[in-house]
Amino acid sequence: MDKDKVISQIEDAFSGIVLGSGIGLWEAQAIDDYESEDIQEKSRDKDEKENWKLLSTDVLQRCNSSLSFFDADGMRFHLPAFIIGDLKNEVNDPIYNLTQLDEYTKSQLMSLNKAQRQAITVYLKFCLSQDEYNFDHPVIRRVLNEYWEKYT
Repeated sequence: MDKDKVISQIEDAFSGIVLGSGIGLWEAQAIDDYESEDIQEKSRDKDEKENWKLLSTDVLQRCNSSLSFFDADGMRFHLPAFIIGDLKNEVNDPIYNLTQLDEYTKSQLMSLNKAQRQAITVYLKFCLSQDEYNFDHPVIRRVLNEYWEKYT
């Protein structure tokens, strides 16, 4: 599968997803920085909440650590932007957050529906076909077998 088809599948699977009450990008940065709840709420005011496609790759790259602080709805909203940013070589890949699946990271993925899980599986399989992910190939194969392919 080529990169454009993976991007298209991600876009289709996550079309229309909004942030809702999920943790936003800047809010997650405030959590990462151990800011007060008041600062976290003010940071949320800066967050995109309606259209993940409006998230710039510059902002995603700057807020890359947010992936570790999203709740399930925040992850569902932001993950497609991070994946597509990676596929375009504009954002660090989210491989770690898709492969190091302890109970917490699994809880971040619980809002994903079947089509979204399938799209992520396609992305991970695409990564297996790319030399730039060679270091990650063993863990990607393992997590595809043990988690992603079981839930698609």
